[in-house]
Amino acid sequence: MQVSQANNVKVYNLSQGKTLPEWLSDRRKRALQKSDTDLQRRIQLIQDFDMPTVATNIKVSPDGQYILVAGVYKPRVKCYDVSQLSMKFERCLDSEVVKFHILSEDYSKMVFLQADRYIEFHAKYGRYHRLRIPKFGRDMAYHSPSCDLYLVGTSPEIYRLNLEQGQFLSPFVTDSIAINACSVNPVHHLLAAGTIEGRVECWDPRVRRKVGVLDCALSSITSATDVQGMPSVSSLKFKDGLHMAVGTSTGQVLMYDIRSDRPLLVKDHHYGLPITMVDFHSQQGLVVSSDAKAVKLWNMQTGEMFTSLAPESDINDVFMIPDTGLLLMANETPKMGAYFIPSLGPAPRWCSFLDSLTEELEESSSSAVYDDYKFVTKAELENLGLNHLIGSGLLRAYMHGYFMDIRLYHKAKSIADPFAYEQYRKDKIKEKIEAARVNRVQIKKLPKVNAALAGRLQEQEQEEKQTRKPDESADGTNLLKDDRFAALFKNPAFQVDQESEEYRTLHPLVSKQQKQREKKLAKQQAILQQFEQLQQEEPEGKPSDEEESSSDEEDQSWRDELREQHRQLREEQKSQPIERSQSRPRFYELKAGEEFSATKTPVKRKSNASLGERVAKEDSVTVSRTPGESFGSKQLTFKLQKSEKEQRFQRLNAEHHKERRKLRRSAGELRGKAQGKSTL
Repeated sequence: MQVSQANNVKVYNLSQGKTLPEWLSDRRKRALQKSDTDLQRRIQLIQDFDMPTVATNIKVSPDGQYILVAGVYKPRVKCYDVSQLSMKFERCLDSEVVKFHILSEDYSKMVFLQADRYIEFHAKYGRYHRLRIPKFGRDMAYHSPSCDLYLVGTSPEIYRLNLEQGQFLSPFVTDSIAINACSVNPVHHLLAAGTIEGRVECWDPRVRRKVGVLDCALSSITSATDVQGMPSVSSLKFKDGLHMAVGTSTGQVLMYDIRSDRPLLVKDHHYGLPITMVDFHSQQGLVVSSDAKAVKLWNMQTGEMFTSLAPESDINDVFMIPDTGLLLMANETPKMGAYFIPSLGPAPRWCSFLDSLTEELEESSSSAVYDDYKFVTKAELENLGLNHLIGSGLLRAYMHGYFMDIRLYHKAKSIADPFAYEQYRKDKIKEKIEAARVNRVQIKKLPKVNAALAGRLQEQEQEEKQTRKPDESADGTNLLKDDRFAALFKNPAFQVDQESEEYRTLHPLVSKQQKQREKKLAKQQAILQQFEQLQQEEPEGKPSDEEESSSDEEDQSWRDELREQHRQLREEQKSQPIERSQSRPRFYELKAGEEFSATKTPVKRKSNASLGERVAKEDSVTVSRTPGESFGSKQLTFKLQKSEKEQRFQRLNAEHHKERRKLRRSAGELRGKAQGKSTL
């Protein structure tokens, strides 16, 4: 339950509560519901009080026992029994519901105005009858004394359908192009129709003629209202026999006494959105008006704001249960809203437990179950020393990281970095001190972080100013003055290490540039000293040999410096593996009873005998003589010596084949038997 205070009036959002992630298992959800106090305090006013996509209309039956909701997708209507706090039935329709009206005290008789020009009548068991009207409908009202159903829409006619006779009667013809809303007075049954031109036409059903016209468009323009466009009437509601509220498409609500053509009060929502619903709370003398962004409750006499509700999603319809503080809302979300305002009145009898709950509950902010978990990446797990938990139940893989319990994270963080809080405290104190120094007199100096880079940028800026023409504008953005790069010169984490190998590889002439800057500064100092002497001694001329240098000498020095930098880098790279390979000497002790023979195994040396002598010793070598050949008369045949492993393998293989020959049975006997059978 979420509690908000607008204008010091407590509003309890009964549909708001701690949400559970979809990836949690059912066992984990049940465990959380048992252990988590926030989940236990969550109030589920009515079970399955939602729609698949969007809820468009919501109403309560006159006896207060049933809540009916229309929505999409697919188009459907749901009925909830408040005595059971659950859904009673659900019916799917052929088209979206524009408006619907409850004709009986309960859900047994209902009529639905649909977007495809059809009107459906429903009984307890389902759809009773279906018929079509000539034009698209926008609103409807029921006149109970004559059983007439009034339908208005994109035409100047007010269609009358008599439910007793089951036929259309002659319509009322208005002076408008289209009609947006209509309402019947509950006392004297006067019919009011709000037109697209911003007028309200009143018709008397007894004489079937128009009895009055109110120009609401002109009356809505006052010094306290901001009207953009043509105000048309978007909603109507009668409070009693004399008072009526009119909502316009530009966000104004006008209070009328039907005996006068001037409004008693004009209230502006300041959103510029059409007023979708106007209702009254008779006990407190309040008006409840709603647009797509907010629901506002204000005093009917003075217009003073009582409280307001601003949900996260757009509002489609609002229903205030009479003589109670419970407000139901159909939003552009699957979940429908339920708000309880104790200042307006008690809770309905079917949810009287809300009165005792609201007296005990204090204002508290709702949080999601994700607040109990911490999202960490694999690199953060390695820094915390928890990478061995990957694959266990303590980590839940999600996208490029893992979810872990926040308590485990804090404990591991305190062990891995015990002085993190002290460092955080010092950084905060330093930030506050730096913020307090902003108001002091600032001296232009280089920043502490990346001072060399800042100096180069300042020099480039000065050179651009000197070379730029007066009529030219500065190109590009100065990094020192751009807020997007402020951390580059404030945060030590962005400090450029000029001694690193990568930096020296990419910038081999850093020392050369540094020398040039030092030379330039020394030259500037020399010029300043000469300037003072010129004022005193007034010498003529200037030493041109000190200021000018040969371009060939500068190019040669540049090449020499580049070679020197690369040579130093190569020497450093060569020295690194040598340093790594250096190791301490190892000492070994001779075992007891052993004699020292040699440190290395003896290597078999080949004989120095000639080829003929070695061939004579070998048994596997034969020499044959073939006279008369043009390519030579001797032929040498020998067998390669096989290793011991190959010889053993061949020996085992031969034994195996020999054994298989003994066990093998010849197929010749089978052939003989087959020939004997064929002869027989």
